[in-house]
Amino acid sequence: MLLWRPESGRRMISSALLGGGLGERGWVLNAQVPPGYARLDAERHLAELAGRAGAEGPGVGLMTAARVLDHCVAVDEGVEALVTAGIGVHGWAAAPGAGSDVPLPAGTINIVVSVPVALSDAALVNAVATATEAKVQALRDAGVDASGTPTDAVCVAAVPPLPGRPTAVEPFAGPRSPWGARLARAVHRAAYLACTRTAAADG
Repeated sequence: MLLWRPESGRRMISSALLGGGLGERGWVLNAQVPPGYARLDAERHLAELAGRAGAEGPGVGLMTAARVLDHCVAVDEGVEALVTAGIGVHGWAAAPGAGSDVPLPAGTINIVVSVPVALSDAALVNAVATATEAKVQALRDAGVDASGTPTDAVCVAAVPPLPGRPTAVEPFAGPRSPWGARLARAVHRAAYLACTRTAAADG
């Protein structure tokens, strides 16, 4: 498991099973599970793992079958991105056929990003889109013919806004905004390293 506990709480947005959505969170857990993991109580399982690791209060829990010790980190002007990548099951988002309502094979590209400024709610949503675009670019650059895996997850953490200082909140996080550009470069670098390392190990 990888557990990140920043010194102070963060405002996070995530697609994670545990603690997903938008709100104040105190930690992020990225837990490695066996290939073929099919528990239907994954949220409770993640909460148990977090508790055993000493995490308290609300947080975000991600899981993957990729080796979390093989995580890759990149930093760009204060933005930090950590990526774990399992790409054995991958494909394009707009694929033909019906979706599935049963657990899918675990592999997963998990992205965790820390931004050292406050972001508006809209900018946090924008940051998720920017991180996803950067991940797809990294996959292409790594020679992987896919937009991701069926179980990819992302978490963006920003510092909470200071009371009485609404102008200190960044309104944008698209790829050409100052902080969005830094986020995109950090995610791209970390995802590229993680995906090329995984592809080399599998090959």
